[in-house]
Amino acid sequence: MIVLGTRAHGMARRRHLQLPDGFSYHKSEWLETDQNPELSPTAFLIEQPPGTVLAPHFHRQNQFQVMVAGGGTIGRHALGPVTVHYAGAYTGYGPLVAGPQGLSYFTIRAVHDAGAMMVSTDRARMIRGPKRHETTAPHVPLDDAALAALRTVECVDLIAPAADALAVTVTRIPPGAQVALPDPSGSLGQFHMVLAGRIVHDGRALGTWEMVYVSAGEAAPVLCADACGAEVLSLQMPQTAAEYRAAA
Repeated sequence: MIVLGTRAHGMARRRHLQLPDGFSYHKSEWLETDQNPELSPTAFLIEQPPGTVLAPHFHRQNQFQVMVAGGGTIGRHALGPVTVHYAGAYTGYGPLVAGPQGLSYFTIRAVHDAGAMMVSTDRARMIRGPKRHETTAPHVPLDDAALAALRTVECVDLIAPAADALAVTVTRIPPGAQVALPDPSGSLGQFHMVLAGRIVHDGRALGTWEMVYVSAGEAAPVLCADACGAEVLSLQMPQTAAEYRAAA
């Protein structure tokens, strides 16, 4: 499976939502498929207003969150563009607190999730199993001039590849160049999000925050930068832990 997530789709699907506890936010679906319990990749942008607090909670599926604008905190960790947070299934995290400029972040999953379960009220639904979360330091993408001046491919691991296939990497690609990325085998697939510049996929240009999802079983992805170069965030999703697959 190969699926694109685009700004146009996200803007068409932007709406205001409110949780039962009063937490209010905007949500935009940039990449959506279906609700298949084994593979249904999704990526949506959350716009959290200044000073608001999303209470500690957990989800049934593994997920990444990519902070792209504003600032705030998640637990004791400071957030800013571009911070990546990973939370495994049934792993509690939070609170997510938006700073004075608000906080905007993508939530990215390989399998559709039914929604947040609050630690304060749903703890009894937290299945026993491995708990894991990771938070990277903020990564600042290259500006246009630095991107245009690139002469060689540069790769930086924000989360080094782990035994369970979790990995987060930034790849900088010179103008007009291309690079083959690691095979997604053994994972739940890879999301490749443009942080700066543009990539070209199957003749279509993808700009800032747009992305392509590549599932395990597909050939190792090749990223092609257009004439301005590209900086791409690659998120490799681990398989769901066996305890949670059995529960599902």
